[in-house]
Amino acid sequence: MTDALEIHGQNDPRFDAVREAFAANFTDAPEGLNEQAARFSVLIEGEAVVDLWAGHADTAKTTPFTDTTLTSVFSTGKAVMALLAATAVEAGELDYDQAVASLWPEFGAAGKQDVTVAQLLSHQSGLPGFSEAVEPSIWFDAQAVVDKLAAQAPMWAPGTASGYHPITVGYLANEVFRRATGRTMGQTLREDFPDLDLWIGLPDSEHGRVAQMRKPTAAPSLGTIDPIKQAAFLDRGSAPAGRGSAEWRRMEIPSANLHGTALGLAKLLGVVANEGRLDGRSILSGQTLEQLTRERIHGQDKVLPYVISWAAGLMRNDGLNVFGPNEAWGHYGWGGSMAMADPSQRLSAAYVMTRQSPHLIGDPRPRRLLEAVYAAL
Repeated sequence: MTDALEIHGQNDPRFDAVREAFAANFTDAPEGLNEQAARFSVLIEGEAVVDLWAGHADTAKTTPFTDTTLTSVFSTGKAVMALLAATAVEAGELDYDQAVASLWPEFGAAGKQDVTVAQLLSHQSGLPGFSEAVEPSIWFDAQAVVDKLAAQAPMWAPGTASGYHPITVGYLANEVFRRATGRTMGQTLREDFPDLDLWIGLPDSEHGRVAQMRKPTAAPSLGTIDPIKQAAFLDRGSAPAGRGSAEWRRMEIPSANLHGTALGLAKLLGVVANEGRLDGRSILSGQTLEQLTRERIHGQDKVLPYVISWAAGLMRNDGLNVFGPNEAWGHYGWGGSMAMADPSQRLSAAYVMTRQSPHLIGDPRPRRLLEAVYAAL
């Protein structure tokens, strides 16, 4: 494919170097990473200045990747999860400072009675995985998952540290959101943002648009393994089986199985970049935006091998420096996808791809693209 790379889409001429960087992600990639499809979208003040895609949606290279192709973005969906939670705060249905147990009494068991909504969203609740062995099939029974987590004792004192919850935070946040609003996050995304091609729980009618993913050639680096990291990532039941199956796509897992386009992600992250507005309508007030984006905890994460500043569900660029040179917010997904927002430039961007790398945060492909974007500003 690198012999005759055809890039589709458009870019403002001042971002021609971004197009060159996008091509270089294919032509200069390490062996394996060049066998991919990808899309990169950049919006300034809500208008697309870059929207490029290339490659094939299937591993057999018979179906072109197009502007309607959906990609699984794994944890980049947590940025959407955070924005949806913020809409419930904006509506007065949810409060970041309220105890989760005030909405969900069973969650207060085993020392979790004081865990707040903001702490849950910022990975401080001490529930990054199951503390005892489970079958991977449990993830396809959302009620069983939330019941088990509600009863479980935290793996560290809640509120004292973050420990990334790769899968569990989506089930927990969706249950809190459902109890507060009467709708799930997937329903809300479809009903309140119908113009964005983003899906938490993908209807069968859309499955034909989904690109095939290529797994990474190596496992991510987690540093020294301990029981917390083991539960979060490495136990047999740490993640759902059947990734990519029809059943998996149908499930609502806001933390892990959002399907969408780079343009849809960049548009939604534009809410953070543009003072709470999307396509001319106010989504979040300044007060809610401040609560969403302010630092909730900053320090060495107990699961990921990084010092992280967490907002209420979003990663803050402070210290990580993976979302460009400015103060910014966003989220990465396992294998390389990314969505971010920089209010100082009214800029939002997203990158999706089909070939996963071992990176959990800071994949070099979107970082190269963001460097080119900022060099052009």
